[in-house]
Amino acid sequence: MLWQAIGAVRDLKRIHDIASVLIRYGFGDVVRRIGMAHALERAGKALHWREPEELARLEPAARVRRALEELGPSFIKLGQILATRVDLFPPEWIAEFSKLQDAAPAVPFAELRAQLTDDLGDAPESVFAELDTEPLAAASLAQVHRARLGDGSMVVLKIRRPGIRPVIEADLRLLERLAEIIEAEAADLRRYRPRDIVRQFTLSLRRELDFAAECRNAERIAGQFVDHPEIAIPRVHWEWCGERLNVQDYVEGISGRDLAAADAAGLDRRLLARRGAEAVLKMLLEDGFFHADPHPGNVFYLTGNRIAFIDFGMVGRLSEERRSQVARLLHGLVSRDNALVADVLLDWSDDDQRDPDASLATLRAEIDTFVDLYHGVPLQQLDIGAMLSDLLTILREHGLSLPADLALMIKAFITLEGMGRQLDPDFDIAAEASPFLRRVLLAHAAPAAFARRGWRAVADAVDLLAGLPRDLRQFLHAARRGKLQVQVEVLPLQRFGGQIDRAASRLALAVVIAALIVGSAIVMTVDKAPSLPGLPSFGLLGFISALIGGLWLLVSIWRSGGSDR
Repeated sequence: MLWQAIGAVRDLKRIHDIASVLIRYGFGDVVRRIGMAHALERAGKALHWREPEELARLEPAARVRRALEELGPSFIKLGQILATRVDLFPPEWIAEFSKLQDAAPAVPFAELRAQLTDDLGDAPESVFAELDTEPLAAASLAQVHRARLGDGSMVVLKIRRPGIRPVIEADLRLLERLAEIIEAEAADLRRYRPRDIVRQFTLSLRRELDFAAECRNAERIAGQFVDHPEIAIPRVHWEWCGERLNVQDYVEGISGRDLAAADAAGLDRRLLARRGAEAVLKMLLEDGFFHADPHPGNVFYLTGNRIAFIDFGMVGRLSEERRSQVARLLHGLVSRDNALVADVLLDWSDDDQRDPDASLATLRAEIDTFVDLYHGVPLQQLDIGAMLSDLLTILREHGLSLPADLALMIKAFITLEGMGRQLDPDFDIAAEASPFLRRVLLAHAAPAAFARRGWRAVADAVDLLAGLPRDLRQFLHAARRGKLQVQVEVLPLQRFGGQIDRAASRLALAVVIAALIVGSAIVMTVDKAPSLPGLPSFGLLGFISALIGGLWLLVSIWRSGGSDR
């Protein structure tokens, strides 16, 4: 039950707020099924289940997005994480989640001054020649102010909101509890893997709270483009940076959302699309460390058709093996190697994720059909967006999900293709990706790469052989002392045993109730038994006890519903 799972009265008001918002947006049934309504009723909270008429006309995806917006900063951030899980949600849901804007009312600068002074080590007026107290932007975690250094260069200060960490931690704690309850109580919502999503969200949000980590991300990506003057990454001013403050160069450019201004400035849209694609593909397929949210708001167009990226709070990482798998997948598609494509897809998902009703043979048959769709299509003509959409549909239908790093990568691919087509309707991401994929495949097959992988395999084998005598000695020692245990868990038998146990308990209670009724009826016939006004007291107490036990038995059977089946 939710009441026991919560365990802390301090979260009750927040739970009531969440339940009220969900009910208002037409998700009252979800509130009931996960036990929130029962918990709040026990706490004496009133819930109003009426749904506003204008919300009844919204599609479910729009309702969820509106609810997340109303629930506040933590849930807006959660929606942004959901927008990256293209493997779990269909395109219309991803489109709605992508509309979530991380905006919030600005904090008066007077409330920031004490924290800023502490982080700078001196009064802001002593550090900066000028400081604009009106923010350039205000988001849920921070707000941005522009300043000028003594040498005349412009910088931006990204200042974390005072007191935001305890608020975020409280919401994370609550989300973790709710995710556990949803997986336990709502079977049809389990396929969205709420605990995995909350775990990914928690890690991501805690990283975003550390602005020093964002500075390190920016410097690492800047190092990847040191030989690419067409790509600009704001310089970090480390002398003032820390967990709560990020000071970087101010980017004077045209927002990626303002294509009309780019045209007015005489910028070459086609060149911008190609350079942006090359930058993102380089991060994804060559470097393995990439900007995980390259949407137009995080991109600026500079003079000379240069591109600047900002906001490195959310980054992704792809190992060498992951990058090789992506290249092998695309190679398997164009060469019609069904087994290779199936092996890569199955490597990307755990065996325990697979829907037990969907056999491996059915999955492989669908993959064969998927491969046939792209047979004979040259890599330069491959519609990667359509291919990824079909691939994700197969994964969703079989209850499979991608690891978080691959989900971020695919989201970045889709975002990149959308931005490229906005700049240039003839933009072809497959043609841009082709040389990068070839280089990845060649690098994976290079003698040095073979030698490196072979050395790792030899080292692992040597470690295994070196530890084998010790492990075998411990095994035999445990066997001689009679401490060797073999544990076999058969989950269907465990469930069956639980059903038998509940049925036996109810049967025993029914027998006790029947005995109380019979015994009470016999006591009623005794002439000299102690009595209450008009009735023998022991007989009356027996009937009352039988009534209470019977009611409890009925409630227990009713509340269990179909869970015993």
